[in-house]
Amino acid sequence: MDEPEITLASSLELLRWIGWAQRKAGEDWIREREISFEQGFVLGYLVQNPGAIQRDIAQVSRTTAASVSSLLQGLERRGLVERRTEGGNERSKRVYATPAGVELIDGFDTAMAAADETILAPLDEAERATLHALLRKITAEMPRPTRT
Repeated sequence: MDEPEITLASSLELLRWIGWAQRKAGEDWIREREISFEQGFVLGYLVQNPGAIQRDIAQVSRTTAASVSSLLQGLERRGLVERRTEGGNERSKRVYATPAGVELIDGFDTAMAAADETILAPLDEAERATLHALLRKITAEMPRPTRT
């Protein structure tokens, strides 16, 4: 019996399925810590960018300053972030993950690497190398996502 012809749409659907599996693994890991995906994202951002201002957090999370303010209030109540006034300017506050916040999300990268390994488990090293080369070829001319 011949295999059905693989079409562009079905290949891209398979890539979306892989992306869904990665995102679900991340969401499950974060949910186990009783925070939302958005809170986990902001905590991760603050670990990498200590002292960020609220406007920067809103921009990188693609949300509004009001939404970020509410999100930060929830994280502050749990002792996971703190806002500090700097330079004597009450209106300018920088946001930092507390040691408890850093500890809460510590291990996320390791968990995501394990999820990636699970996803790629059916492939041997040569197949992984081929997949990687093909994906690099596909994405070579695509615009890169911006991280601000």
